[in-house]
Amino acid sequence: MRSYSVGRLSSVLLFLRNPASTNRTVPSRRFDFRATSQNMDNKRKEQLYRNESNVKFNPQVHQIQRLLETDSSGGWEKCWEQGLTPWDLGQPTPVLLHLHRTGALPMGRALVPGCGSGHDVFAIASPERYVVGLDVSGQAIKKAEELSSSSPNANCFTFLKADFFTWHPPELFDLIIDYTFFCAIEPEMRARWALKIQDLLKPDGELITLIFPIDDHVGGPPYKVSVSDYEEVLHPLGFKAVSIVDNDLAIKARKGREKLGRWKRSSTRSLL
Repeated sequence: MRSYSVGRLSSVLLFLRNPASTNRTVPSRRFDFRATSQNMDNKRKEQLYRNESNVKFNPQVHQIQRLLETDSSGGWEKCWEQGLTPWDLGQPTPVLLHLHRTGALPMGRALVPGCGSGHDVFAIASPERYVVGLDVSGQAIKKAEELSSSSPNANCFTFLKADFFTWHPPELFDLIIDYTFFCAIEPEMRARWALKIQDLLKPDGELITLIFPIDDHVGGPPYKVSVSDYEEVLHPLGFKAVSIVDNDLAIKARKGREKLGRWKRSSTRSLL
């Protein structure tokens, strides 16, 4: 989960998991219906409690949520100041690095919103691909600049502190990569996210989404996501998935809860 504006995150936290469910069997067909009904109510309450507390059992997650609850606009900055960044892999995202090395990423101008410490930005930058890393946190941008200071491709990328939703770049992009950003924004903001993607992407550009966390927990951030959550806001704007596959290169903590989606806009749809 990378930082974002308006109170990826951003994993997007690394250690969210669902508690294992407990299967119970009825030992006999003869039983007290009132007791059974009470047991079922208890089970429902227990499951509800598990779901509601699922995103909070990690102490860092709980601290992050508290910071965002008390200061939605500056909470992400405080997370970086206090080192509460469990979404930060500390390295480039493996599947993005793979796509870059195999020549499977579009060339031209690329944008990584909620770039965090910037590993993906300078990992995929090249003379043929200029990458902009955007983050609302000044601390994140400062760290990204420090980590990339000795990069041999230093003239192929830049980092900017800006609000994704209000930022207006001088040029559009051939590629936008969204990872642990969509899941960090409140669900009611997802339609705005899609409109901004439309505004920033060239008509023939590509959107790459790492869809995480595919989960059933309640609350956030990170908020649970599904393929249909992306389709719901992208389809009305003419975006269709070129491919959606399981991310076999996901880090161990995210295996089975992450998909790679590649989206293009219909050439017959007007931008207006």
